[in-house]
Amino acid sequence: MKALIALDAQGLSALVAECGQPSYRVKQLSDYIAKGVPIAQMSVLPKSMRDRLIAEGYRTLSATIAKKRQSATDGTAKYLFALDGGDLVEGVLMKYSYGNTVCVSTQVGCAMGCKFCASTLEGKVRDLTADEMLSQVIAADADEGGVNHVVMMGSGEPLDNYAESVKFIDRLCESGISHRHISLSTCGLCERIDELSHKPNAPVLTISLHAPTDELRRRIMPIAAKYSVCEVVAAAKRYFERTSRRVIFEYSLIAGFNDTQECARKLAALVKGFPCHINLIRLNPVAERGLDGSDKRTVEAFARTLTALGTSNSLRRTLGADIDGACGQLRRKYISEQR
Repeated sequence: MKALIALDAQGLSALVAECGQPSYRVKQLSDYIAKGVPIAQMSVLPKSMRDRLIAEGYRTLSATIAKKRQSATDGTAKYLFALDGGDLVEGVLMKYSYGNTVCVSTQVGCAMGCKFCASTLEGKVRDLTADEMLSQVIAADADEGGVNHVVMMGSGEPLDNYAESVKFIDRLCESGISHRHISLSTCGLCERIDELSHKPNAPVLTISLHAPTDELRRRIMPIAAKYSVCEVVAAAKRYFERTSRRVIFEYSLIAGFNDTQECARKLAALVKGFPCHINLIRLNPVAERGLDGSDKRTVEAFARTLTALGTSNSLRRTLGADIDGACGQLRRKYISEQR
């Protein structure tokens, strides 16, 4: 299969010409692609052109919905996207009062090895292309509508797939989504954070911290062996200085591990004087990992301590827990069922 979304303006122009059609068909075709309309339903185009594109193996998007699960409690939709070659990735559409946010994957699997994540259990298979990432957004929007925010927090490390991730952000901005409505989550690849900070479409930066000390972080995040906590925070400060946008630190609370009052005090001290925000998360357990999320009382006590010490924080609303909401769970379950 060949995806129309993978073609740039020059490629679409060449394709339209090959079909013997006038140049204004390029705009019509582009509009259809942006909405994820299947080729057979592109009614403004001549039937002969549609038939030819289908016969030549074209489809509109390079990621299509293979499976969908929707939460009965909050409306969150979790998608399993099929890619060319048989690979699968996940995406999530989350509903908020200000609109819908789509969480996209940037790699098939992940090489980072974080001990609380299902995406990395089988390592990284390959990087996604920018059009495969964009296809996830378009497909979800075509299915549910109302998408105005995008977060790069699905499977994979976006900064480990730097060139395609930046290209994807640029294409999102071209489509009308502001870079201020795009968030990129990284486990802390400091050199890439610095490089990203110089981009005109630099997104909101979210850093997966999850521990206030190197000793704790190394136990759950292999990347901590390369970058210390202080180095990661320093990179975040440089990002803020260059972009003037507040950095968000994600902190998943794991029962009996990083949820103590001592951890809260050390975390507050680590970011003191830096206008950042701590996004507290009750860990969504992954069966293969054997880690549990902290209970409500512990989470609330942790947050109170941060607040008392002057650290901006909030507890992320848990979404999609009833639909294999944790990253990588649905993909692994689907693959297991197919075997």
